Amino acid sequence: MTHDIDFSGVFPALTTPFDADERIDFDQLRENARYLESAGVDGVVPVGSTGESATLTHDEHVEVVEAVVDAVDDVPVVAGTGSNNTREALELSERAADAGADALLLISPYYNKPEQRGLVEHYRTVADAVDLPQIVYNVPSRTGRNIDPDTAVEFAAHENVAGFKAASGDLGQISEIVERTRDEDFAVLSGDDPLTVPMISVGATGTISVVANVEPERTCAMVGAALAGDFERARGIHHELGDLTRALFVETNPIPVKEAMSIRGRGSPELRSPLTRLDEAHRERLRAVLADLDGEAADAGAEVEP
Repeated sequence: MTHDIDFSGVFPALTTPFDADERIDFDQLRENARYLESAGVDGVVPVGSTGESATLTHDEHVEVVEAVVDAVDDVPVVAGTGSNNTREALELSERAADAGADALLLISPYYNKPEQRGLVEHYRTVADAVDLPQIVYNVPSRTGRNIDPDTAVEFAAHENVAGFKAASGDLGQISEIVERTRDEDFAVLSGDDPLTVPMISVGATGTISVVANVEPERTCAMVGAALAGDFERARGIHHELGDLTRALFVETNPIPVKEAMSIRGRGSPELRSPLTRLDEAHRERLRAVLADLDGEAADAGAEVEP
């Protein structure tokens, strides 16, 4: 298929809000999705790693996708449907498609550490069966297995594989994948917030971002500037967001981002076990970082007042 979604720009990796009993707070989920759309993001990504997909049941996966599809109006919903079990990934992908997802994000199989040929067969099985654009997600720090450039290039040849979310931290590898897929209808997206601007400088098309949940306008401005070639402005915003970016990864994602969203009044900091709430010392630091950003925004607003 020709991909009818423009996989460029900012795609926040949504959190899944919970109440004190670890039940999904669907009202807050919808509110968060609407807020991000109104802030100018280019798409939303529910039930990925940031959405605590590992602790959701299959039915909950589908319910979250349905809620987000219902909440947004004009941006694509890219549903996380990956698994270390090919049959399970296929089932989740089919159910997400039925729930109205516009595209799929599939983390590479984790824990069982398949060989590269096993990765190819895994993704081909889903891509052959589900006629939606699909993004391969490489995050070896979570999965224990890196997707090699040769394998990524092989994925790019499949008509339903639309892109590659790169979270290896290896800019050389990412640059090679961009270089070797330039003639394909294939997007490379940053999966590492600290490396989004460097990745765009070598040809990435945008980001699936954690930081954008908290600072969507700044993230959109940064990515937009970088994509337009204005790297001076992009670097400036990148550095404005530096303290926040570091604070959001001081403990396992999504622990800090849920705390940040709670501070900003967009849901509780509740997580599903075995994840635990952000350490109090880190909370204090996060509050200070957010207060500084709020102060900068207020100062910028004052400067443009007549």
